[in-house]
Amino acid sequence: MTAALRAVIIDDEPLARDSIRAMLEGENDVVVAGEASGDGAAALVARTRPDIMFLDIQMPDVDGFALLQQIGPDAVPAVVFVTAYDRYALRAFDAHAIDYLLKPFDDARFHDALDRARERARARRAGEVDARLAELLADKRRVEPARFLVREREKSVVIDAGDIDWIEAADYYVSLHVGKHSHLLRQTMTEIEAQLDPTQFSRVHRSAIVNIDRVREIHPMFRGDSVVVLHDGTRVRLSRSRREHFESLFRR
Repeated sequence: MTAALRAVIIDDEPLARDSIRAMLEGENDVVVAGEASGDGAAALVARTRPDIMFLDIQMPDVDGFALLQQIGPDAVPAVVFVTAYDRYALRAFDAHAIDYLLKPFDDARFHDALDRARERARARRAGEVDARLAELLADKRRVEPARFLVREREKSVVIDAGDIDWIEAADYYVSLHVGKHSHLLRQTMTEIEAQLDPTQFSRVHRSAIVNIDRVREIHPMFRGDSVVVLHDGTRVRLSRSRREHFESLFRR
């Protein structure tokens, strides 16, 4: 007998998770392996290794697309995106033939999406590779540069990714260095790296990401490490293990 498909539900709204879980209760071949809001989702996927994931796009803790980057392409299950409305997402999902549920959705629409997710999940179990999701994420990075909303005292500041010189780890925050100003954002380095264009930003050290457009010089140091000098004179360490990838961005 074929093992039941494992599903996880990722949504920051408890009522939305309850609704999807209730619709899955009548499915004999699908079991709910767990549910989470955005901040616990990556750990849940790593622990349960689901076949299907119902994923909300707009969550306050982590964007749904950023979560997929965290999980990694090899571990991402068949995904059914759930959204109230996202102009880019609906257009892109249609273009890549990736399924989504537009809130509020009815039983018929849910089961159509579930049937297609079943097919993709079983194909994945059989070893087939579906490149559509990777293509969607690559297109999103090309079409929509990241922007970050940073709260500062009595106002919020919008930071375009292209304006960032470099990013520095700061305990439970990251510091976005933009010209003479620095802005604290409550994210991890892994979370923010997943939202950046990988052809423009490079993780040069576990605690630093640089915009390669700002790089002026590279100075060798001891034991294979180097120092990257930015246009404003800022010096950032480049670890030996990351140098090959860093230099490959310039060859492109």
